[in-house]
Amino acid sequence: MSETDQDLGSEPESDWEKVQASPEFTELRRRLRVFVFPVSALFLLWYLLYVLLADYATEFMSTKLFGNITVGLVFGLLQFVSTFVITGLYVRYANRKLDPLADKIRHEVEGTER
Repeated sequence: MSETDQDLGSEPESDWEKVQASPEFTELRRRLRVFVFPVSALFLLWYLLYVLLADYATEFMSTKLFGNITVGLVFGLLQFVSTFVITGLYVRYANRKLDPLADKIRHEVEGTER
């Protein structure tokens, strides 16, 4: 083993490794996952339902609600609405649950006061 290899092995942990190993960072990742995974799964199921209905329930999707507005068009527009709703929910969740903890971690790493 060369001298350089030995130096790398004895190098103290970097700031990132210390942060990543901290309980606060673990909690931040947990909080993010608690929101992102279920909401992503629900959105994908909602989108899959839309695609399956469009493909296999064409009569239902072509049902006119009023004028030229069909069930399929309403479902398609609701895809956009759900995207905006999810974005709003995430921003609210991040402001309440993620940002305060991320700010605390950042201040600890930078050595600054809040």
